[in-house]
Amino acid sequence: MTMRLGLHGGQRRIRPLLPGYAPIVAFVFFAAGLLPAPGQSTGASYASARPASFTPRLTAYGQVEPIAALAVSAAQAGVVEGLNVLPGMHVRAGQALARLTGPQVTALLLQGQADVRSAQAQLGAAEKLLTIQKRQLAAHLSTREAVHQAESALALAQTDFDNAQSRLQATRHMITIESPASAMVLALNAADGELVGAGQPILTLQVKNTLWLKASYYGADLSAIRIGLTGRFAPAGGGAPIPVRVSAIFGSLAAGQGESIALTPASPDSRAPASKPDPRWINGQFGEVTLLPPPRMLVAVPTRSLILDQGQWWVLVHTAQGDRPQAVAPGPARGWWTYLESGLAPGTQVVVENAYLLFHRGIAQSYQTPD
Repeated sequence: MTMRLGLHGGQRRIRPLLPGYAPIVAFVFFAAGLLPAPGQSTGASYASARPASFTPRLTAYGQVEPIAALAVSAAQAGVVEGLNVLPGMHVRAGQALARLTGPQVTALLLQGQADVRSAQAQLGAAEKLLTIQKRQLAAHLSTREAVHQAESALALAQTDFDNAQSRLQATRHMITIESPASAMVLALNAADGELVGAGQPILTLQVKNTLWLKASYYGADLSAIRIGLTGRFAPAGGGAPIPVRVSAIFGSLAAGQGESIALTPASPDSRAPASKPDPRWINGQFGEVTLLPPPRMLVAVPTRSLILDQGQWWVLVHTAQGDRPQAVAPGPARGWWTYLESGLAPGTQVVVENAYLLFHRGIAQSYQTPD
């Protein structure tokens, strides 16, 4: 037996089939809904496409982390000494955390002290010279120009002395590692007794009230996210959800083609950021982030009315002239209804029962019976 397939007026031969295979081919068409089974009715029921308000829910995983960690670095090469803080400890602004010692630090201090003594001696000499010039001027043994020159030399010596003192004070300040702000110690980057170089981090701090929530969204959800969009954060450890607000969109795709956003706590009754972070907002906390974009008006149809054919979604529109296929773009589904992004107007009658069977009911006319 040879089966010929005729589509759009053309015929193509396919491989011969034994007579015993014909019932199997027929069964496949029945199971796929391409032909009605014996005794099966092709009656249809209809439903009206209805307008419906749809509120998207954009859900992602989020974790609380510092906006920026504050690294406290060594301003001068030396040996760390007196580092007695641990991760998790809270420190206040100006608190001494450690100090630097060693030959290099000692050399800097000695050089600074020598510069101060030298500048102080020059200042004393300039003061004596000015006193002598003024006495000689009174005795008509000097000139006003010489007095002015002595005053200028005194001013320059005073400036050199002040600069030398400032450099010595700066050196003493550099060898003392202080906390620049009230913060919590996140990590220690050097140990007590370790030799560090200039600019090498010694410890990392987290400044108070500088936490935010980071989450990554993927696919079509990206286009719906805007600055100021509100939602809630449900911590995985339990507790009441925390209102959040989108504060930043980084604009660069993360691993897996996702886009990272940052959220901060928000007042539950306002779209403005809260004045103080929620006390439950803890570094490292994680959970589910749900954003609620503004509602959209879409057209909803029963999910059973949708037909997928060759990668395109269709519905059968019921009109006075009969049923005709209409291409649509399905969106989200809620229960037994699916929202359509486009393709159908509200109030349109669509086939619900046996929609797939009726869509393909003419396919048998494209086939010829075996020879």
